[in-house]
Amino acid sequence: MIHPLSDCQARIPASTRVWQFCVVLQGARIGEDCNICSHCLIENEVVVGNRVTVKSGVQLWDGITLEDDVFVGANVTFTNDRYPRSRNEKWEMEKTVVRRGASIGAGSVVLCGIEIGENSMIGAGSVVTKNVPAGELWVGNPARFVRKVVV
Repeated sequence: MIHPLSDCQARIPASTRVWQFCVVLQGARIGEDCNICSHCLIENEVVVGNRVTVKSGVQLWDGITLEDDVFVGANVTFTNDRYPRSRNEKWEMEKTVVRRGASIGAGSVVLCGIEIGENSMIGAGSVVTKNVPAGELWVGNPARFVRKVVV
């Protein structure tokens, strides 16, 4: 299902739902059984696995990969440029990978060039500045280890 008020230039599987006011650029790879909620932007060099939920207000910039079964809460902010400047032609994209089954709480900020491990959880409003190992809960600003996640 692609809502008629969205702009989907990429191939979207029939089992994936894209809600109103979304823009999905032509080069994006979107998996099966996903739910892309309203007001999302997905750029060209983005990979979204199967059964991924992207809540409202999320932008997935070039270089971001969400593996299968990832949850991205509302208004999570990703980056792909460590030193952003207007009109910087020398900028370098840094890739971010969110591994299978990870969850990122609403309003979190994920800096570029990091990996969020399999089945890990990021608490709402956290600022993730470094790699998060698999199966751990991280919260705060900057985000830090709290405990292992029971799956």
